[in-house]
Amino acid sequence: MAGTAVLRRLTWAIAEVEDRTDETPRVRSLTFEVPGWPGHLPGQHLDVRLTAEDGYQAQRSYSIATPADGSRVTITVERLDDGEVSPYLTDVLVIGDRVELRGPIGGYFVWEPGRGGPLLLIAGGSGIAPLMAMLRARVRAGSDVPVRMLLSWRSGEDVIYADELNAIAGDATGVEITHTFTRSAPDGWMGRTGRLDREALASLAWTPSERPLAYVCGPTGLVEAVASALVELGHDPARVLTERFGPTGG
Repeated sequence: MAGTAVLRRLTWAIAEVEDRTDETPRVRSLTFEVPGWPGHLPGQHLDVRLTAEDGYQAQRSYSIATPADGSRVTITVERLDDGEVSPYLTDVLVIGDRVELRGPIGGYFVWEPGRGGPLLLIAGGSGIAPLMAMLRARVRAGSDVPVRMLLSWRSGEDVIYADELNAIAGDATGVEITHTFTRSAPDGWMGRTGRLDREALASLAWTPSERPLAYVCGPTGLVEAVASALVELGHDPARVLTERFGPTGG
């Protein structure tokens, strides 16, 4: 299926909003019903296209936040105030509305339980979406692949999937989830603060000798800094996979 997903000709499909979930004040998860959806691997993404009444079109790429589930596919969108697409998806789109989607896209930044581990998942902000698809796939499969997930947030109100992450951390054997806050931590927070720099990674990540598969996703600055630090610490560059997004767009 992976080869088919990467090599098949991509065509636009009409997708209907089946569910929407408020993750934070600025972030929504949208679940679409997509007839003929071919399935996807955790870590892949899709394109969303909007067409205005005057014919103007805008499209953006979004990571898929869930493992394959028939013709259902979920994305998690952060509203960018100057964006063309994200404000419509987060604030206007309601259940029953339709948009155009095409995908799945990408075959490099993917993981499924059969690929093994240990797994190192590192995200900044909404970069958690494709990594959450991987974590959900691990839980769904009942996999025992060891996972360490390191998540960087600006503040407590920015934590996406908070309840689900807490549940997985409490229930799933072999999954360790660490949060750090770079601007303001929640009241009473006794955990980590500050960026995921080399010192933090040296203490939190798997060691190079354990040869983890590392997936890093988030803003360009975070991804480049984390990937460089991991390599400097001795991790195999071929096992440090990255996906990044810029500060504009949406």
